[in-house]
Amino acid sequence: MTTLKDLSRALGLSVTQISRALNDHADVSDATKDRVRKVANDLNYQPNMSARRLVTGRSGLVALVLAQVPKYPEDRLFLDIVGAISSNFSRRGLQFILHIADPNDDVVSVYKRLVSGGGIDGFVVLEPKIGDRRLTYLQRAGVPFVLHGRDTLAPDYGFFDIDNWQVGYDLTKHLLQNGHERIAFLNGSKDRTYVQQRTEGFMRALAEAGVPQDPDMIRYAPMDEGFGLLETVRLFDRSGPKPTALIAGNIWIAKGIYRSLTALGLKVGKDVSVVAHDDMFPEMSAAAMGPALTCTESPLSISWEPLAEILSSLLDGVPVSQMQMLEDITFVERDSVHRIGPPFGQNS
Repeated sequence: MTTLKDLSRALGLSVTQISRALNDHADVSDATKDRVRKVANDLNYQPNMSARRLVTGRSGLVALVLAQVPKYPEDRLFLDIVGAISSNFSRRGLQFILHIADPNDDVVSVYKRLVSGGGIDGFVVLEPKIGDRRLTYLQRAGVPFVLHGRDTLAPDYGFFDIDNWQVGYDLTKHLLQNGHERIAFLNGSKDRTYVQQRTEGFMRALAEAGVPQDPDMIRYAPMDEGFGLLETVRLFDRSGPKPTALIAGNIWIAKGIYRSLTALGLKVGKDVSVVAHDDMFPEMSAAAMGPALTCTESPLSISWEPLAEILSSLLDGVPVSQMQMLEDITFVERDSVHRIGPPFGQNS
């Protein structure tokens, strides 16, 4: 059986260099990776997980824990996410396990059982909540993990995230610059940290412009088309001034808003302005909506490789401070916003 030492002799590289090349680490050049993989393939090299555990004390297993399998329509996205995460860990020589817990189980107890079993080296954690007990437990237990998102703006763990505060701020600022003052925000589930961060960015932009914030103009619920449809009807059915602009937490909410405004006899981009954050799912295009939707954009699909790289590097001893990645967002102006007056807060 071919070993790493055999590859080392054949290539004239150290065992460490070869291991990092095979595990697709970012500090190894693409040319070296290609050369190592070719020789490994020619010599029929296969990683020996048992030997690896004896040498490193690690199993080579990482896990994602979910309380339940997402239901339609999220199930297709869920499969795409799990497949992408798994393949990225596989390229780094790690085996990925999806653990579906009993919904009635306490989530921290689930993590404790998996950790005490000694078979899991680290965890991928998704959808952080405010005061997330999973993060508290993993940090106190000293278990490596990477979070998709952040529970604070300056965390002390490995993460990959976008600037959700900036999402809320930029979308609101654009509407204020087009004279809108009565802005409604159809956000997401209130217990999610990214939802709270977007709300804070929204409120900051209003405060800088001197525009009072109406708590009834912020609505929270799971981010789907039905939420956008129903809450838009409610916003325009309530007594008092109606919103002149709406912010959608994602493109599915925006789709519901578009449908609702059409049913109410209102035109997007003429009677009411609409903006959204777009995760850029392949089955839904903001540019193809009628009218084309103004958005902040950041593809969700770019998250999975960095998550695997961060956790893999943490397991190799790279400091947490070097494994924190904040991806930029892009603002794209299209046709769904109309100017109704002078900008608010020009001197802010």
